[in-house]
Amino acid sequence: MGHLSFQCDKLLGDKEIIAFLQRERYDIAILDAFNPCSFILAHKLAVNYIAFYPGTLNGPLSIALPSPVSYIPVFSSQLSDRMDLWCRAKNLFYAFLAPVGQELVWSTFKEVAERHLESGPPLGGLGEFHQGAELWAFNTDFSLEFPQPLMPYTVLVGGLLNKPAKPLEQDLELWISSFGEAGFIVITLGSMVSSVSVDPLLVELVAGFSRIPQGVLWRYDSQRWPSHMDRPPNLRLVDWLPINDLLGHEKARLFITHGGQNSLLQAVYHAVPVLGIPLFGDQFDNVVRAETKGYGLTINPTHITRELLNSTIRTLIQDIRFKTSALSLSRIHRSHPVPPTRRLIQWVEHILHSGGGTHLRPASLMQPWYQRYLLDLVLLLCLGLLGPVVFCWTLCRNKNNRDKHKKIH
Repeated sequence: MGHLSFQCDKLLGDKEIIAFLQRERYDIAILDAFNPCSFILAHKLAVNYIAFYPGTLNGPLSIALPSPVSYIPVFSSQLSDRMDLWCRAKNLFYAFLAPVGQELVWSTFKEVAERHLESGPPLGGLGEFHQGAELWAFNTDFSLEFPQPLMPYTVLVGGLLNKPAKPLEQDLELWISSFGEAGFIVITLGSMVSSVSVDPLLVELVAGFSRIPQGVLWRYDSQRWPSHMDRPPNLRLVDWLPINDLLGHEKARLFITHGGQNSLLQAVYHAVPVLGIPLFGDQFDNVVRAETKGYGLTINPTHITRELLNSTIRTLIQDIRFKTSALSLSRIHRSHPVPPTRRLIQWVEHILHSGGGTHLRPASLMQPWYQRYLLDLVLLLCLGLLGPVVFCWTLCRNKNNRDKHKKIH
């Protein structure tokens, strides 16, 4: 966030770019809601905006969604929607921490907003920016998401990148066919693994892959591959992968992923079981959803051994329950009456044609937090109930004191 804040200050300080954007007179802006700078820029341009969040509903944002902590996991809690007593206690603890985290994020951008917004930053901080959005679009849907209440200003558009697979290049097709019915595994762990020194992890991963009959196709910067580390015959490194086309291939047996939201949704669309190896951010929560939905398993990167990796891969491929769950989720995802791309377009057009999203915002967005949770009413009721009790107790105490005083005299 510190780096994003630095970038934001440079962008808003570029008078030429800002002047160009102001001259364009946009009807509406669609923002990356993960980056607070997007909201500051929209206010700088005085343009209405739709917030697009690239992750799940319960990310590290406060947009006043109804989120009972008894069954809706808070961001970073790594919980499912089925919680026992201790899990609910953990979830409640994370719920108390969430506003603190958002305030820390806003403190990184507050000075930037003060420097570049003529009216100054909003008194409500980042939360006020969030509530100013005409619509919130989330990159998720209920094939992967836990069921929960929504507001009129929310729309789920998960799966924007999903589409039917195209034929692969001949070279890649020949490589896949060389493994026969064993099929192949796709692995993408993001740019992080291929750009930092993680030799111990690579050693265990490669040793685990060498013990399976499937081919392993790994998106990895081959120039950064450690020179002292041999590659087994079934492992192929490539700089780029057509993920959608590979997952849609009939011989795709497993998808090993860091747990990015788009990756998991593509696996759902093509009904491919997943092995999650989360590395940072929302990935830990994302893979919990995949595991809870029954189409994947998770290994913490710090716990990976060649034996554990090998046994987990064999379980995911050989146990028919994972493929069955993946097929079921794929049917749910594909059978939505309106495709995600069309869904997003229709809602954007609705906001434009109706003059904004004011009609979608409930009055609760304007209430102070203590009114929203009826704490003022609870306080009033407590005073109403306790008042007579305290009054009676005081009368009885005074009467006892008078009686004691009479006996003494």
